[in-house]
Amino acid sequence: MNSPQHVYIALGSNKGDRLKHLQSAVDLIFDEIGKVNSISKVYNTPALGFEGDDFLNCCLHVETEFSADDVLQKLLDIETTLGRVRTAKNTYESRAIDLDILFYGDQLIDSKALKVPHPEMHKRRFVLQPLNDIAAKQVHPKQSKSVSELLELCDDDSPIEPIKIWLKNPSKQFSFSNYNYIAIEGNIGAGKTSLAHKISKDYNAKLILERFADNPFLPKFYEEPQRYAFTLEMSFLADRYQQISDDLSQLDLFKDFMVSDYDIYKSLIFSKITLPEDEFKLYRKLFYLMYKDIAKPDLYVYLYQNTERLQENIKKRGRDYEQNIDSEYLENINSGYLDFLKNQSELNVKIIDISDKDFVKHRSDYLWLLGEICKE
Repeated sequence: MNSPQHVYIALGSNKGDRLKHLQSAVDLIFDEIGKVNSISKVYNTPALGFEGDDFLNCCLHVETEFSADDVLQKLLDIETTLGRVRTAKNTYESRAIDLDILFYGDQLIDSKALKVPHPEMHKRRFVLQPLNDIAAKQVHPKQSKSVSELLELCDDDSPIEPIKIWLKNPSKQFSFSNYNYIAIEGNIGAGKTSLAHKISKDYNAKLILERFADNPFLPKFYEEPQRYAFTLEMSFLADRYQQISDDLSQLDLFKDFMVSDYDIYKSLIFSKITLPEDEFKLYRKLFYLMYKDIAKPDLYVYLYQNTERLQENIKKRGRDYEQNIDSEYLENINSGYLDFLKNQSELNVKIIDISDKDFVKHRSDYLWLLGEICKE
């Protein structure tokens, strides 16, 4: 997964329903570009460089996995959607919405299409004042001064007045406040680790990841399943029990909740498929001795994908030892999970079919999935 970039965006409107235009722009930026971390106050300022109605201005702090050029194009598309019409003349004029990239991380960009940091921002109080609300300590990589220092030094004496209405942050529509511990589950290649990563990053959760890659028996099992099945399942059970016990007992005061990409019950589901009957009965006894002492998730999310999509995902991520996994094995795992979940009365379970979704590639699919998880 790409590392997120911290982007600061200036928004302005002096035509039509100015406040509505700003809120619509914030919502579309969240939908198309990334999580809105913070929104400044909204300020009323006079038009600069032309005669026109006063502007409403604000700034956003956004985390995105898109490149700077992609962010620019998406902002231009949002401007068009909200009714901005660009004229051939290169002059200042009234506009329903104006969106500018101020900072893209600490990068210096100087291309024909984009210059970052914005070359005029240090001269404009209507940019610096709202930016100071959310990024006072951010250092301008060219000016070598913080935003608060640039604001103090700014010669622009144009009047600027905060209004008493705040814009709504669309990121707040998804709430995980009812949960202390969420487990994301699914078949091999369903995307549970990717989703756990994204939720952890976007919603300040402690991330618990299964350490399956360190298991020396996994490649051996895929080569000789009958020989290594019991050894593999026992080693997984021991590792999962130890890890989940340790991670759930270590509270992180700086995180709001915990999210994991597995639940220990998967040990019983996989072992029922891989082990002969006599070995499974022994394994089940050992499992339940451990299971009674493990904290259960407040929410258990099962990502369902059909076998064709699972095989596509497995091939795409390219782990050598997974490339020959049989489709029948994947179907048996899906059946094992669904049988367990349909008869489960102790857990709060949500089964979500994502066979026609790609929440890693498409942000709209990710937001849809968050909506399904948070739905009452």
